[in-house]
Amino acid sequence: MLLERIYDEDLAQASYFIGCQRQGEAIVVDARRDIAPYLDLAAANGMKIVAVTETHIHADYLSGTRELAAATGAEMHVSGEGGADWQYGFEANRLHDGDTLTIGNITLKAIHTPGHTPEHLAFLVTDGAFADQPGYLLSGDFVFAGDLGRPDLLDEAAGGVDTRFDGAKQLFTSLRDRFLALPDLVQVFPAHGSGSACGKALGALPSTTVGYERLYSWWGKYLEADDEQGFIDELLEGQPDAHAYFSRMKRQNRQGPAVIGERDTLQELPGDQVARDLDNDTVTFVDTRPNNEVHQGTVARSVNIPAGTKVASFGAWAIDPDTDDRPLVLLAQDQDQARKLWDHLIRVGIDRVAGYVTSLEGLPTAVPRIIQPGDLEDFDAALVLDVRNKTEHAEGHIPGSRQLSAGRVLWHQDELPVTGTIVTYCQSGVRNSVAASTLRRAGHDVVELEGSYAGWANWKASQPATA
Repeated sequence: MLLERIYDEDLAQASYFIGCQRQGEAIVVDARRDIAPYLDLAAANGMKIVAVTETHIHADYLSGTRELAAATGAEMHVSGEGGADWQYGFEANRLHDGDTLTIGNITLKAIHTPGHTPEHLAFLVTDGAFADQPGYLLSGDFVFAGDLGRPDLLDEAAGGVDTRFDGAKQLFTSLRDRFLALPDLVQVFPAHGSGSACGKALGALPSTTVGYERLYSWWGKYLEADDEQGFIDELLEGQPDAHAYFSRMKRQNRQGPAVIGERDTLQELPGDQVARDLDNDTVTFVDTRPNNEVHQGTVARSVNIPAGTKVASFGAWAIDPDTDDRPLVLLAQDQDQARKLWDHLIRVGIDRVAGYVTSLEGLPTAVPRIIQPGDLEDFDAALVLDVRNKTEHAEGHIPGSRQLSAGRVLWHQDELPVTGTIVTYCQSGVRNSVAASTLRRAGHDVVELEGSYAGWANWKASQPATA
């Protein structure tokens, strides 16, 4: 058996390629939308992808199940559990508790594990060439290394009202009756790692075991004592802010994400053409440089989505394709980097990219306004806005500031002043630059705090003590 983990550092998301060498066939679980890694793995191992499936209706990224099936002819399998309100809206084989998928000597058994979502499945994997009992569990967003899938996302991302409490109870039952009923030796491969907003304390390890989680997880003591209420209280406390784009992902994944197919090569665009398009407001310019370079000057009304490991995450904070379908113009070093940026963006459904430029030459520019920490107290701000998570804000913040995380500002402008200047900050300045550029593009007057909270805290500590 070949079991490969394909990990996306951007969204802290894992998908799995499972292949049978004898049969030359493979199945992919929880695929992302840029499907080249799966096609490359199949080609390198002389395998054909014959099936694709997913553990649940995802909220944090756009599923690649339909994309991969369209490219390979593989059969699609999705959950049929969860009741009428949680059925997928596209044609695919429905899996129910106990159903199996067979790839050569390998068997995947669907286990209904509600809690994170009502329809959630985990997959027990048996390598028939070596054993007649399962040795692996693809746990999806059910069990992570060191944590559990949060049950409050349906309230946050799908318009639910207090569904978190029923979800937490279901999660307790799923752990007791399904997960802890497995042998301790079963190796667990989750769908997310450290940095994901799908839990509050995810570990960075790529896998764990049933026995390890039984003994050392935060929740193990509650299951051992059959303390459901204690479990629920700790599970729901301190969950991070859910990004606003999760609602769009949940809806599109349920309906079935659009199939892109083979994408054209991105072309470098003439500067004069881009300048005209910017003047006509028919494109959105994406400055991909670090925030310290952006602060020296950038394209007017551009959004800052720094190149690196968080392009999809930051892109989904700054751009809502539901309300703004203008194609993007990317600032990129070359065609290869532009393509990689686009690969990240399609993972969150930002598909329309017109092309790229390699410099700002000939484009209308502006210098973002910055304020020093020492000048903040005397500055006439309509609002000092903390764009960190609510848990960070609770641990310490600038007095008088209001918290609204960077992943929510675009969708909650009704909570912001209509007139006056907004001063924004995060922890170090990266998230702040994304959020500030997003708000400027939306028409707000925004000034960024130099050094953000860390800079302000250092300045504060350097001030002489008052009697």
